[in-house]
Amino acid sequence: MASGASARLFDLNIEKILDGWELCHAARELIANALDEACLSRTKDISITRLSETKWMIRDYGRGIRYEHLTQNENVEKLRNPSKVIGRFGVGLKDALATLSRRGVDVQMQSQFGDIVLRQSAKHGFEDVITLHAAITAPSDTSFEGTKIKLVGIPDAEVMKAKDFFLKFSEEVQLEATQYGQILSPIKGKASRIYVNGIVVAEEEKFAFSYNITSLTAAMRKALNRERTNVGRTAYSDRVKSMLLAASSAAVANTLGAELEKVQLGTNADEVGWLDVAVHACQILNATGRILFVTAGELMLYPEAIDRARSDGYRVVNVSDNVRQSLRGLKDISGQSVRDLDVFDVEWQKSFAFQFVRAADLSKRECTVSDQRKAIACLVGGLPKVVKEIVISETMRPETLGGGDADGLWEPVTGRIIVKRSQLSSVAAFAGTLLHEIAHAKSGFCDVNRDFELVLMDFLGQTASQALR
Repeated sequence: MASGASARLFDLNIEKILDGWELCHAARELIANALDEACLSRTKDISITRLSETKWMIRDYGRGIRYEHLTQNENVEKLRNPSKVIGRFGVGLKDALATLSRRGVDVQMQSQFGDIVLRQSAKHGFEDVITLHAAITAPSDTSFEGTKIKLVGIPDAEVMKAKDFFLKFSEEVQLEATQYGQILSPIKGKASRIYVNGIVVAEEEKFAFSYNITSLTAAMRKALNRERTNVGRTAYSDRVKSMLLAASSAAVANTLGAELEKVQLGTNADEVGWLDVAVHACQILNATGRILFVTAGELMLYPEAIDRARSDGYRVVNVSDNVRQSLRGLKDISGQSVRDLDVFDVEWQKSFAFQFVRAADLSKRECTVSDQRKAIACLVGGLPKVVKEIVISETMRPETLGGGDADGLWEPVTGRIIVKRSQLSSVAAFAGTLLHEIAHAKSGFCDVNRDFELVLMDFLGQTASQALR
């Protein structure tokens, strides 16, 4: 590479640099510029090659670096493509060159527009001020494609750390892409990461996913300092939420579902601590198959119903009380009802098939008991008009939320009272069940309603009075 008297000196106007920068940060900026150029020029992937110990080459195949790129200004092309590129200003490149020079790394740049090396020289017109200059000579290869940067004297470990800043060189797998960025599966055993346009800006120990944000908010743009480090969660949490609320994949839903089940133990990922995200996770998960959402309290109160759901192939997901409350009446992303215990009860009841028994198939004793239905109904003033028929079934729906099989059922939609065949074992058993269901038909109340209990007590009182006459 040519240098010496024929070189033109371009003042980088740098005396001091950021003391916090290490060599890996400088190499990071050079890699970022190469990636941006590959993206904007739509040329092939960059290469990062180890030439020998402590000697590396970063190569892109774009339009080639010019000395004008060494000035500090906004790059209009990058400003027009904010979701595609990593950098915007000339500051990163200049800081990188200064850091490398200060730490003893020889930098050699080559493009079709010239060869560039770094040199300490007096500032023009101020011989007592020494600044960093780029020594630019005529190109050694006018047909050279892209830009080649050789770094001589940089430890291999620093280059590897530089590559580790980039999503492109990580092993994180994309789970879902949204309009705000990508949701990623973090590397097992390592902290989740927050990337902005493919470069890491923060790490999160208690996140379930890594995220690559490509649509930046004003707060994020302000928070992204020159070092792109120490970016606080408040700057990117809104975008993380937006990605999760826009998600619809089973991969994301299943992970969030597993985290929802850890809430009661306090070991859950932070994302499901956001109520709107937790609720949306349930909406996605519900659409993936047979899912039932319950609280810890419901697990204790309705063990039979939970066991029945599990035996029928449902995945039972334990959620917090506030999430459970938010799910009431909610639809999932496919438009179906989110399945809590109430929805499960309705679905299960609808799916049940009765085995009705014809009168001709009853035994003589069963017929004798069944024939008492009119007399029994008369004890409480006769059958309500809403009751169309009384039928006998070999089977009966289990009481989903109460446990055990019911002895009878009032179906408002069909106008039927259904009595289990086993209740025909005696007049007393049949009468008790029939009166119970007549009370349902007359009152319209369910078993757990206090008003129903009052009606039932009144009916029993009437029955006792009739029996004593």
